[in-house]
Amino acid sequence: MPVVSISMPDELLEQLDTFADRHEYTGRSEVVREGARSLLEEFEDDHPTSEPLAAVITILYEFGCQSVEHEVTGLRHEYEAAIASNTHSHVGTYCLELFVLETNLENIARFVNEARGYSGVETVDYSVLELEEETAIGFQ
Repeated sequence: MPVVSISMPDELLEQLDTFADRHEYTGRSEVVREGARSLLEEFEDDHPTSEPLAAVITILYEFGCQSVEHEVTGLRHEYEAAIASNTHSHVGTYCLELFVLETNLENIARFVNEARGYSGVETVDYSVLELEEETAIGFQ
């Protein structure tokens, strides 16, 4: 099996080690392999494929993290045609962005994956549902 070298912040590495110990994994590699498999399968089998689709996506990050705010603003502009709604709220010491997208599965997957790749983002959660043609508004 090839060896792959990756970079990650110290805090994430500590969380990875704690998770591996707590759940009795043989080591970091096993956790990373399982996470990679899960991510690759995420948009393959569990989601509807007919269009139009709606997605509700939440992005949580530390309040005052200007780099994430800048990235989320860029995401908002990039997917403007697919965004049906966007709300920014404060929850404790965090900012929460709520997006409703009306688009195809490929765009939803790209949006979620881009948001997950931003340094400083704590969580990105989403749900996808099929819309009947009559209920779709401005489908992209």
